[in-house]
Amino acid sequence: MDQVFRARRVVTPDGERALDVGVADGRVVAIGDRLDGDSLVELADDEVLLPGLVDTHVHVDDPGRADWEGFGSATRAAAAGGVTTLVDMPLNSVPATVDVAALELKRATASGRVHVDVGFWGGLVPDNTGHLAALHDAGVFGFKCFLADSGVEEFPPVDLAGLRAALAVLEPLGALTIVHAEDPRALAEPGPGYAGFLASRPHAAEYGAIADLVDVARDTGARLHVLHLSSGMGLDYLHAGRAAGLPITAETCPHYLTFVAEEIADDATEFKCCPPIRDAANREELWQGLASGRIDLVVSDHSPCPAALKQGGFAGAWGGVASLQLGLAAVWTQARLRGHGLGDVARWMATAPADLVGLAHKGRIAVGADADFCAFAPDAAFVVDREALFHRHPVTPYHGRALAGVVRRTWLRGEEITGDRPRGRLLHKGDV
Repeated sequence: MDQVFRARRVVTPDGERALDVGVADGRVVAIGDRLDGDSLVELADDEVLLPGLVDTHVHVDDPGRADWEGFGSATRAAAAGGVTTLVDMPLNSVPATVDVAALELKRATASGRVHVDVGFWGGLVPDNTGHLAALHDAGVFGFKCFLADSGVEEFPPVDLAGLRAALAVLEPLGALTIVHAEDPRALAEPGPGYAGFLASRPHAAEYGAIADLVDVARDTGARLHVLHLSSGMGLDYLHAGRAAGLPITAETCPHYLTFVAEEIADDATEFKCCPPIRDAANREELWQGLASGRIDLVVSDHSPCPAALKQGGFAGAWGGVASLQLGLAAVWTQARLRGHGLGDVARWMATAPADLVGLAHKGRIAVGADADFCAFAPDAAFVVDREALFHRHPVTPYHGRALAGVVRRTWLRGEEITGDRPRGRLLHKGDV
């Protein structure tokens, strides 16, 4: 073995205990007691060895909007937050990833610049049905669509008829379709302040769209995944669909599990996201959904922008939360208050996202998996300073918030990520 990682607490799929983890050629080859290797990495007494997180919902925005974010800054922030694999969304880059040419441009832009492993989603928009099979063959991890306006003109929404037509192509391929589930018929123009914005995107927009998706899944048999669930009212529809054996899953995000509408000031547009952050009672429904398994995973929906685009009040500001570096600490801070352990957090933020996209060698500390780890001090604490983040712009609703849990070191295939040399790989669907 090239390396042995030793910790008093190692989180594996089988539980948490003192273990050695042996690594050769970047993969875990042994797990046990007092292993021998060429070098020893011994964690501090207050650190836990976690699997590297897998974040399947990241907007890197590069190429085309690299002034919003970029592969270098996004992946450096990811590594600082314990994320070792991410999957990049097909928008807000220009061109959007809706054909193979755009995918290859994105891969060329990312090549040699990524500090963590990076895969790509394809886009599903009106009139690109003829490109879907080729994108699938080119190795995208699935296809993203909006049922409501995306906020950028180059990525228009599909209606239910368009979605069904696309699924006629994608279902035979076994492809996953991930959906921004808001029903445009339930949306309205926002009124003043945060309350006016929240009222413009009601619970009904989400649960109406989810009910439609359950019907689509029933009719087509296609794999569907609900993105960034913010409303607890959608959980019953998801549960009913899954109880009927339908292949439908769902995620939520750290900001929905952390913040509450009652605490958002009328000028605090760094909190604006779509769907919106809702009230405290709703936050508890989401936590209950995670505990019961009705919500499968937690990912960031990192959607950054320059500070100037957060101007104009809640009606005019860009909708997106920058949080890629902070997700683990944010979720752990709230999870521990509700009696959850680090095994739960690792399952929600590492194993389940990896399983969603078919990366069986990611998101777990197990023999045969990539040696992607982070050293996490769960009882340490810090106050978020936006100027200390690696995101391109210091705009985040977490600024000034006290969080529990500090990521001290992160390793990709056994090699520590220090930021001096990008060593991440570009992933294709089917990589092992």
